[in-house]
Amino acid sequence: MSEPRPKLHRRREIAGGSARSLLMTILGEFVLPRDEPAWTAALVDALGMFDVEEKSARQALARIAAEGWLRSDRFGRRVRWSLTGPGRRLLAEGAERIYGFGSGERNWDNRWLIVLVTVPEAHRDLRHKLRTRLSWAGFGSPAPGVWITSRTEAEADAKVILDELALSGQAMSFVAGYGALGEEPEMVAAAWDLGAVAERYRQFIEEFRATRPRSRDDVFRAQTRLVHEWRRFPFLDPQLPAELLPPQWIGATATDLFNDRHTRWREIAQQRWAELAG
Repeated sequence: MSEPRPKLHRRREIAGGSARSLLMTILGEFVLPRDEPAWTAALVDALGMFDVEEKSARQALARIAAEGWLRSDRFGRRVRWSLTGPGRRLLAEGAERIYGFGSGERNWDNRWLIVLVTVPEAHRDLRHKLRTRLSWAGFGSPAPGVWITSRTEAEADAKVILDELALSGQAMSFVAGYGALGEEPEMVAAAWDLGAVAERYRQFIEEFRATRPRSRDDVFRAQTRLVHEWRRFPFLDPQLPAELLPPQWIGATATDLFNDRHTRWREIAQQRWAELAG
């Protein structure tokens, strides 16, 4: 029997600099590729490099285990942690999205996927869940009840979201090109705040262009921070095609920087984790 898939709260996954969020980054970047259990001490020491106190680190481990992503095995007084099946799938899905993410680099057939779904104002919690999950999937909302994306293949993602929120019965979807009324750039501006996304990219570039790790611990910290910050962008950036983006879109520069630094630091960071995990 397959393990049940725990509920995934994606906004909490990427929000803030909590010990839990940072631990998820470490699990995805270092534990998942090795496919080996990790001792409590290794994970606590890794979080300690970011000034996370031992108590907070242990609480983060307990929370992630309670959510179904980790399981523990005791060996005398020591405990080691293994990813569950759902945990591996979650992190593998996240890794695929993080490392495959890039902005404005795909061909587009000038068609939009439009999803119409209205949730009454009285159901604020449901409205929030719908907005959070569709936004994570790359949808923007140019008008109440209207959700759009330039990725027409995202219809399958939308159906899963609407099915899980029991909203499919009151939703409609269409695939179409933009018509003669109004201006397409204005629709894009109403659906997404690209200026805010660009500012986050500028902050990312400023930080990691200036990062010059010297010791092995420095490299481990830099690599972890790099991935931790980059994993926010698939939620923030709808990955619009280049023709819908401002000229010389800064997201492309940030993508190149991430790929360069990740490749440059990866080997030493993985070696340092192996030392901690050993």
